[in-house]
Amino acid sequence: MKLLVKAPAKINLALDVLYKRPDGFHEVEMIMTTIDLADRVELTLLEQDKIHILSHNRYVPDDQRNLAFQAAQLLKDRYQVKKGVQITIEKTIPVAAGLAGGSSDAAATLRGLNKLWELGLTLDELANLGSEIGSDVSFCVYGGTALARGRGEMITDLPAPPTCWVILAKPFIGVSTADVYRRLDLNGMEHPNINEMVKAIENNDYQSVCDHVGNVLEDVTLKLHPEVAQIKEQMKRFGADAVLMSGSGPTVFGIVQHDSRMHRIYNGLRGFCDQVFAVRMLGERHTLD
Repeated sequence: MKLLVKAPAKINLALDVLYKRPDGFHEVEMIMTTIDLADRVELTLLEQDKIHILSHNRYVPDDQRNLAFQAAQLLKDRYQVKKGVQITIEKTIPVAAGLAGGSSDAAATLRGLNKLWELGLTLDELANLGSEIGSDVSFCVYGGTALARGRGEMITDLPAPPTCWVILAKPFIGVSTADVYRRLDLNGMEHPNINEMVKAIENNDYQSVCDHVGNVLEDVTLKLHPEVAQIKEQMKRFGADAVLMSGSGPTVFGIVQHDSRMHRIYNGLRGFCDQVFAVRMLGERHTLD
């Protein structure tokens, strides 16, 4: 038996870090939304009691370092599952890009194995399990648009953002999230207005969404990788209504409403950057169907 699950990427419309917690994690407030750029995760039921990861992308680990592997192992351990699974990951989302590709693969694995192994868990239960794997996994279980608090696991559902194009550009570098957080100076940073972004989304106010994008991790990554700042400048020059780095980077996204401007930015960046995509925001939450 086989099951195919889509694992969409996410972008951060706003990302704030409040303080370092006693457990070593950072307390965050983030507004995230899924976009129409997705990996394909194929789950094949195995009678042997093992987890096998298959991917043709050399940057995807095929052992317990892989978050999808960890998701399957967690379900097996927690619910005494004696069957196995082959997890085939077809990557479209760039790796180490600030787009939660690995987290989304893990979330897709949780949702898919819930069905394949007939566990009967709710989305909320799957999201709780996801929080044990990584900070973005809970959000990726739900998908859609949400405010995430805590270390990312406390999720409040939001409506879909205003309809627009998202142009993504990733330079040929990877960024370590842990390294960016380690270098983050919490004193004197400019914090994005999370409440105003929530209001903008609830009011379906495109201009206000553009006015309130912000990411406190940008300064760290831009200092480490000047090419990220160059991509931001290019996007602005080509006419994006708002430009922001997603997550810890290095992917930069610009948003526009008009097709003509989307094409201009997309074509302008393709000669300048390694990976460029033009996609829509999805807005809809996942279901268990």
